[in-house]
Parts: sequence; structure tokens; C-alpha cells
Amino acid sequence: MVIPKVSFFQVLKNAKNILSNPLPFHNKNFEKHGDVFEVNLGFGNSVIFTRDAGFAKHMLQNQHRKYHKSPLQSKELARYIGNGLLTSNGDHWLRQRRLIQPAFYKKKIDVIANTIRETICEELSRIEPNVSADIYPLMNDLAFKVVAKSLFSYTDTGNTMARLQHITETAQKSLIREIRQPYKRWWFHLSGQIKSTLKLTQEARDILDNIIEERRKSKDTYDDLLDMLLNSKYEDGSSMDNERLIDEILILFVAGHETTSNALSFCLSLLALHPEIQNKVFKEASEFDSEELSLMEQFQKSKYTTQCVEEAMRLYPPAYFSDRVNIENDEYQDIKLRKGTTVLISFFEIHRHESFWENPTKFDPDRFHSDNKKEYSNWYFPFGAGPRMCVGSNFAMYEMIYTVSELIKKYKISTSISEIEIKPLITLKPVNAILKFEKR
Repeated sequence: MVIPKVSFFQVLKNAKNILSNPLPFHNKNFEKHGDVFEVNLGFGNSVIFTRDAGFAKHMLQNQHRKYHKSPLQSKELARYIGNGLLTSNGDHWLRQRRLIQPAFYKKKIDVIANTIRETICEELSRIEPNVSADIYPLMNDLAFKVVAKSLFSYTDTGNTMARLQHITETAQKSLIREIRQPYKRWWFHLSGQIKSTLKLTQEARDILDNIIEERRKSKDTYDDLLDMLLNSKYEDGSSMDNERLIDEILILFVAGHETTSNALSFCLSLLALHPEIQNKVFKEASEFDSEELSLMEQFQKSKYTTQCVEEAMRLYPPAYFSDRVNIENDEYQDIKLRKGTTVLISFFEIHRHESFWENPTKFDPDRFHSDNKKEYSNWYFPFGAGPRMCVGSNFAMYEMIYTVSELIKKYKISTSISEIEIKPLITLKPVNAILKFEKR
């Protein structure tokens, strides 16, 4: 197969739009060239784009040993958030995964369930009834505090958490500019932008190092994620040192709070636009007393709410793309890939592909009814797929389902917006998610 090519001239011609939002550029080329095409990035570099779900599963699951995270993540992203689960490859990734995964088992999450619930309820109490406002800042703070308190029981009332939040968001914006304008990387170095961002990320590492040292010296037991990570042992009996702990904590902050806040904002916006679906969520949430149930029990009873969250993540997947580079020659069907080829997988396009989904742009939670889920499993990637599937997926789902259920039970949501706006950064963010909450 000869893969269709998009010239570097087309990239430069659309540079401004790509920097703002590359998804229309991607979609235009998918519609023109099919499910696989190659983009020339200049200076001898190129990347293959795909919305072929089978190809995605080939790389992420069936032949995952032949593929690593690309330098976009293993080098560029790692420069700002460290060499942890999200950004590492090979033996280091496997060793860290084996150590960290048990901390996110369902039984472990039950231990911190009260922290999750109390933090969510505290943040939802900040909602001003009958006032139209952007829901994203509230959901962003909610998700960040859930991670902070679940991770290390942090009750800081000063600026430490706000500072960490600012640093992670600033680093992301800097990285986005580097990724979408690789031909200007020399300028980012020369102008001092990269140096400035690295200085900020070192500040974040110093903050976390102090928190870890305080915990190591403490004789108290908190039963939070930091306790679990500090007590975890590698196969040789050793533990993570501070540098590795900081790498993993930074990634939990970035990946753990941002994707969740995005998904919640999109889900609530969709429910506001579809009052008949919102009423079904309200009816389900009203059938039980959440205070009498464990987080797991509420999760099991919130089947329709779960479907709404899943459908929102189909339409607006926070992790809207991933990339891989093959470490040996490989082929998928009639596509031959030389060693070192970078492939970008568009989950956003796969989740809206007409070959996989009926009425793909429609918000239809019923498509995720338990009778239908098996049908969609091969082309639904809200948390990735294969061995590198998001380690915190259970944590995120519990948090989102509880938040949506509690919020809809207390408030009727409406909106004056007619369509949802998006801003693709490292994750897919909502823009102007203006909602109004009316007490029931």
C-alpha cells in the first residue's frame, strides 16, 4: 500500500489553524485520503496518522512489544513531568507498572473512597444556583483536589496546590507550542521559553520532594496513595526513591486530574443540552441514598449514569490521541512500517467513524447499554488499550460517576449554548462550557 502524503507546504499553509486546533486539518485529510495518511513535518521528519481501529489495536495490544511511546512523550513530555508510567518505555515502564498498579485495584480505592466523596461534595457546595458560569474551572479544581487529597491527604489551605496546578498547566502550554511547531524549536530554545518552563517544573519537583520527606519522617498512617506507593516494593525488595516517586506523582497530577475534569465538563454540558437524558440520570440517582452505599455499590447502581459518562468520553475523549514508534520492522495488513516510524492514533476520529458508530455525532448513552458494549469494544479507547491502558481508569470512573450522580440529584442543569466548543491541547479541553444550576 502506498500511503497518501500531505506535504510540508500544506502544514506551513495551515500552521496558524493547526496551532489553534489541529483536528479540522486532520479530519480534512482523513476524509480526502482515507483512514491512513502521512504528514511531512520538514527536515526529513514525518508522521503517519491513522483512524483505523484495527491498526490502533495492532499497535496498542496485539503487537504492543514492537512499539514504544514516541519521543513526543518519552522525551518532550518527560522533560516536563519526568520519566514515569506515562512517558517511559521498556523494562523501566514494566517495573514501574508492576509496582504502581496494585495501588489502583478496586479494593485499594475503597480505602480512599470517603476522601473522594468528601472532596467532591465539598467542591460541589461551591456551585452558585441560578447563575450562568463556565463549569470547567470548578470541575478542574474538583478533580485536582480529589487527586491531591487521595494521593497524599493534603489539606493545604495556602497556595501550594494552586502553584502546582499553575505549573502543570503552564508546562502543557509550552509543550503544545513545541509539538505543533517543531520547525520553531530553535526559537523556543534561543528565546529562553524552554529554560523558563524547566525552571518552573523544577519548582514543582521541589514542592513534592518536601511533601514526600515530611511523610517519610512522619509516624502517622494516612492510608492514601502516597502511603501505598511508599510501602510498595520492587521484586528485589527495594522501594522507589524520591525522584521516581516525584515522576509518578507529577504524572498522576497531570493525567489524573486534567482528563477527569475535561470529561466531567463535557458530560455535564451534554446533559444540559439533552434534558430528557438528564431526567433519566436524576431518576436513577433518586432511587438510592448515596450516604448508605459504598462507592462501589453506588457505582454498580448507577448504570445509566455510567453510560452517559462513557458516551461523553466517546464524543469527547480527553486523551484524544496517542502515538507509537515501532522498534522493529512491522506490517499491518498491506501497510509496511520500517523501524522507527512514528504513528499518531486519532481516538477522536475513531470514536466518530461512521463505519463503527450509527449516528456518530449524536449523544446516545443507550449505545453503551450492557447488551451493546461487546459490539463496540474494538473501536472504543477512552483509556487507551492493551498493557499500557490507563492505570487509574477505575479511580477516574468512580470519581466521575459519583460527581455526575450527586450533582444531577441536587440540581437541574441548563445552558444557553447550542454546541460544545473544544480546545485540543495535550488533552481535549472544553471551551465556554457555560451552564446554569437550578436547585431541585
